[in-house]
Amino acid sequence: MARDGADLDPAHLGPEAVERYLRRHGLGARRSLSQNHLADGLVLERIIEVADVTPGERIVEVGPGLGILTAQLLAAGAEVTAVELDRRLAKHLRTRFEDEPRLVLVEADFLDVEVVEVASEPWALVANVPYHITSPILHHVLGSEPRPNRFVMMVQKEVAERIASPPGGMSYLSVFVQYHADVEVAFTVPAAAFEPAPEVDSAILTGTTRERRLGLEDEDELWRLVQAGFRERRKMIHNVLSRQLPGLDRERVSAGLTACDIAPDRRPQTLGVEEWLALREALHPLP
Repeated sequence: MARDGADLDPAHLGPEAVERYLRRHGLGARRSLSQNHLADGLVLERIIEVADVTPGERIVEVGPGLGILTAQLLAAGAEVTAVELDRRLAKHLRTRFEDEPRLVLVEADFLDVEVVEVASEPWALVANVPYHITSPILHHVLGSEPRPNRFVMMVQKEVAERIASPPGGMSYLSVFVQYHADVEVAFTVPAAAFEPAPEVDSAILTGTTRERRLGLEDEDELWRLVQAGFRERRKMIHNVLSRQLPGLDRERVSAGLTACDIAPDRRPQTLGVEEWLALREALHPLP
């Protein structure tokens, strides 16, 4: 099990303990990499509870940092593959977990790694992700194969709420993620739960992956349609699609919207995933 980690044990975890640990090991946080280390034992315990890890389960962790979450995933019996970009932290993790056979550490930018290289079915993503790459990470893991059967991610509170938003507050990202998974915001986490504290509150976003409903080519067409709509998400859907998809005339857009029972004056942000799927079918093939 991990050594030299008493300050990082959930019973002792706190901002002062994490700051002391960082100082002792010369591991000052790099804001350019969104390094805000979890420093609240109760929050850590809740993450493990929500993740519901079973012994022997394959978990991928992106941005393990000091290994605070890593240690608890291992304690729950998981087989963990941790992907860390920061060379200093990767070196530290190798030392801290040198006697842990159930941890595979990959020193790399997760976005440059093929998912199949670090995960095999079934697997789950459990991570306190670098906030500035939340969207690219979700696109990477959900748009690749094998997809995780579920994910538990610490993200900015505003981003979590946007991703889980019902129709009316949808974005391209929320449509993309909700197409792939049933999502919810499990709980919020205050900025004071981290060291150093970020400028915003955070939240745990959970998702259970759905069966793919389209083939890859049809998915690409769906994303072309959704992207076109959200280029002007507060404008009327009829006008937006007519402008943003050259070659798709207004009459065809009108007929497609009518077939889907979507009023032409609706805004793209009010359409749910099922409506986008129906509209793609009605307008297929896109020019």
